[in-house]
Amino acid sequence: MTANTVPDTTRVLVIDDHPLLRRGVCQLLALVEGFTVVGEAASGREGIELAKQLDPDLILLDLNMKGINGLETLRTMRDMGVDARIIMLTVSNAPEDLLAAIRAGSDGYILKDNDPDNILKMICDAMQGQNVISPELSSLLATALREESESESRNQASLTERETAILRCLAAGMSNKLIARELDIMESTVKVHVRNLFKKLKFRSRVEAAVWAIANETN
Repeated sequence: MTANTVPDTTRVLVIDDHPLLRRGVCQLLALVEGFTVVGEAASGREGIELAKQLDPDLILLDLNMKGINGLETLRTMRDMGVDARIIMLTVSNAPEDLLAAIRAGSDGYILKDNDPDNILKMICDAMQGQNVISPELSSLLATALREESESESRNQASLTERETAILRCLAAGMSNKLIARELDIMESTVKVHVRNLFKKLKFRSRVEAAVWAIANETN
């Protein structure tokens, strides 16, 4: 395995209805110093409850689950105010699933058929502030969001100077914690600004904001 690391102790919740795959993900994370799996859920409903109780830093979420599927689980957790980084870990490479996940608030989308080293690297990258998407899907997302941005009215001029600075940080894939350090402000203040710029520019997720900002050359 590669020598991946994460910046601090990262508390992880794994939600997947396949016991073998769930156990495999947990074993994979055990290979990286700094990751601690604090909970496992076999369903979306159980995952939602554990997210409330455990307040993890990272949630790895399967897309296709019986009962409440991954998208419904994701939307519910975001509506509840869960601000953990949530990464879809799935077998689906369908563009519509990718877009739906990003629009629902996912911070990343990783295909399960990636090499384990690559999966670990992308998870570690996510916890270092980057927005992660399996490389083979990145161009699909960029194209779809660019086409969408042409049909939707988004006025960057409506942003304050601080919101513009935060949008640049989102384009760089920074987490709220890293943005707070970069701009020397409180993390709670970052969250307020992120919510405001999302509302102004009609963004549905951090990844969508980042891809849009890069495509529109936020300077």
